[in-house]
Amino acid sequence: MNDATVTAYGAALAAEVMGAGIAMLANLGPGLGEGISCSKAVEAVGRQPEAAGIITRTLIIGDAICETSGIYAFIFALLIMFTHPFAGQIK
Repeated sequence: MNDATVTAYGAALAAEVMGAGIAMLANLGPGLGEGISCSKAVEAVGRQPEAAGIITRTLIIGDAICETSGIYAFIFALLIMFTHPFAGQIK
């Protein structure tokens, strides 16, 4: 390996790590969304306790849907970190 190849490989690895970090920033949205929905569900149960079952069921379904985007971002970040898709292209 010459110096240019080593530099290009290092730059590719740095870009992959930064990309994985940016992908993990996508988990802020689901976390905030789930926190807000949970607080609203608690408020709703406090106002109308007889509807607690329906509110809880709706909260769990909404949180599950919201969590999938966070899981996808986490899996994407892991794939970037451990497969090195760009660094393998340098010759």
